[in-house]
Amino acid sequence: MLRLDEVVRAYLQGYFPMANPEDGKVYWCQPHRRAIIPLDSYRASRIVRSLVRKGTFDVCFNRNFEKVIRSCATPRQEESQTWISEEIIAVYTELHEEGLAHSVECYCGNELAGGLYGLAIGGAFFGESMFYNISNASKVAFDSLVVHLKKKGYELLDAQIMNPHLGRLGAVEVDHAEYMELLRHALRRKIHFI
Repeated sequence: MLRLDEVVRAYLQGYFPMANPEDGKVYWCQPHRRAIIPLDSYRASRIVRSLVRKGTFDVCFNRNFEKVIRSCATPRQEESQTWISEEIIAVYTELHEEGLAHSVECYCGNELAGGLYGLAIGGAFFGESMFYNISNASKVAFDSLVVHLKKKGYELLDAQIMNPHLGRLGAVEVDHAEYMELLRHALRRKIHFI
């Protein structure tokens, strides 16, 4: 069973957990190339800027962390399985209760339209997963996260493994050594997410 302290220690050393969809066993990942989102160069898309300006979604933090992580754990349309196991849900919910894991949520009325969750330590935010039930809701949640991180003085937004969606959000890849240097620098900061 995953323990809170071992998860935190793993992030500090450049690892993150993923469950094997086949057997649910949790593995520690440390990619040779890490996806990060440079906070200074992030620019929201025209669609996101328009949705934010119109106030299409009500955005909040940590209102329903467990619903967000469970929504992220639901397999996407093109997938039949997920890497977010019950074990991962349990430990991240515990991390949330300890003030380390956080969710950003978009609501349309009372409906959870989309969101994301991740872990905040020092001046680093480790993005884990995002989902949407209404188009672009996760992108608005992401935009709200970036605005919040910049305002609070965060230095590193870790996106873990590059994919086309992250590329569209402005992610770039850095090698492991550069990532660890960025991480070491960010961890020196003393920042409270909320």
